[in-house]
Amino acid sequence: MKRAPHLLVVDDDVEIRNLLKTLLTGRGYRVTTACDEREMRRVIASKRIDLVVLDLMLPGKDGLTICRELRASTSVPIVMLTARGDATDRVIGLEMGADDYLPKPFDVRELEARVKAVLRRSSPGPGNEECGTSCVFTFRGWKLDARQRQLLSPEGALVDLTTGEFDLLLAFAERPQRVLSRDQLLDLVRGRDAGSFDRSVDVQVSRLRRKIECDPKEPELIRTVRSGGYLFTPVVERL
Repeated sequence: MKRAPHLLVVDDDVEIRNLLKTLLTGRGYRVTTACDEREMRRVIASKRIDLVVLDLMLPGKDGLTICRELRASTSVPIVMLTARGDATDRVIGLEMGADDYLPKPFDVRELEARVKAVLRRSSPGPGNEECGTSCVFTFRGWKLDARQRQLLSPEGALVDLTTGEFDLLLAFAERPQRVLSRDQLLDLVRGRDAGSFDRSVDVQVSRLRRKIECDPKEPELIRTVRSGGYLFTPVVERL
């Protein structure tokens, strides 16, 4: 039998925790809850978690700090929840490494759609391959393996990418030397079921540049095209 995804809901509001656990369990997920960072750490240390639903406003360490620390130590996907839904907060959340962001109050069906989209993008396997049998890309010494969802540097080191960063790089590698608008990248990387938020593309590009460019301030691989979008400049080979 296929293993049901295990979600960890981290929120200090007991009513929200119980509500999400009931609704998401009813939709086929396994759900564990935590009220703060300490309880979250205990759960992660003892259970295999596939995705964290993380509230921004928590007692003690806030959600942004927790998100940054999680991203530094694990690749588990993160969907952030917050009562503050302005663009600045969303940019900060994505900068900290969140894979998606949903303001409160929210419809549980929208949350489920975003959870499902992030899980789909983060899970390797035939069902997640858009490039058929040609799923290894090379460019400038870099090696991007779509099946294993891994990026190797020219020195052979494994580069840690978030789900969003990997999907963005894969979209570029599949369409090299073409100008891609922000709307196109939103469709390719996040899907319209994840909502439209143009700045999220800029944030992910900035994070990706810091990991693959020699000088992120003078990028050579991912160039900005004024009033156009972004251009992935290398020659890409499929293996």
